[in-house]
Amino acid sequence: MIKSDGFFNKSTGLVLSGGGVKGIAHIGVLRALLERGIYPESVSGVSAGALIAALYADEKSVEDMLMFFKETPLLKYNFVTINKPGLFDTDKYIPFFQDFFSSSSFENLHRKLTIVATNMEKGEPHFFSKGDLFKPLLASAALPPVFSPVLIKGSLYADGGIMNNFPIEPLMGDCDLIIGSYTTSMKEVTKGQLKSYYQITQRTNLLMLHANAKEKLLIPDLLFNPKGLDKIGVLDKRGIEQAYVLGYDYASKLLDTKIKM
Repeated sequence: MIKSDGFFNKSTGLVLSGGGVKGIAHIGVLRALLERGIYPESVSGVSAGALIAALYADEKSVEDMLMFFKETPLLKYNFVTINKPGLFDTDKYIPFFQDFFSSSSFENLHRKLTIVATNMEKGEPHFFSKGDLFKPLLASAALPPVFSPVLIKGSLYADGGIMNNFPIEPLMGDCDLIIGSYTTSMKEVTKGQLKSYYQITQRTNLLMLHANAKEKLLIPDLLFNPKGLDKIGVLDKRGIEQAYVLGYDYASKLLDTKIKM
């Protein structure tokens, strides 16, 4: 049992994994933390987790976070591109960020934020924590081959989860207490669930994401790993509310067993 002042008297960091629509569970986790007076000062995220970390660092409410994901289109037909390596032009999403965020730079956020994207040319993860906010955010969530890579300072960047699906590194040594939320659900499947091109592709992506994160899941002082997210499609917006509720219910129960107020 952890006393609540064990959280209040320490600098707290929060790391959020990727997971597509499953990652909306992070918003539920955040709500559970905030309701108990736990406000992480530093946040690190990737893909969907990067978007939610940025919204939190911009001091958006839980309701505003959900609205952002519900109102921002995922697969908009007039965003289809034939001039870039991807089905949808990621840069077309910038106006939605401009309308929703109150800041377009890391420096003007209210909390320290770090996000990771993959440098597709060098084949390595890159951490962003200063300068322009929107392009690194878009790059971190640009899942190949659905979304085109984002050009940043002459290099192409895509989904950070390719190389680092649990970017805890920026918080280590910088925070007294690290909380993690991991929404890339991973479980054993049967041969019957691997019959189609789509199923094999989805499974391959999931294995890749989990492989670069599983060892780091042992590092946080407190880890949330909501159950039931495997039933939600990575890009299925119909699962937004379900993922949010699963995250909130799981985090609330775990916190109530861990924290003595």
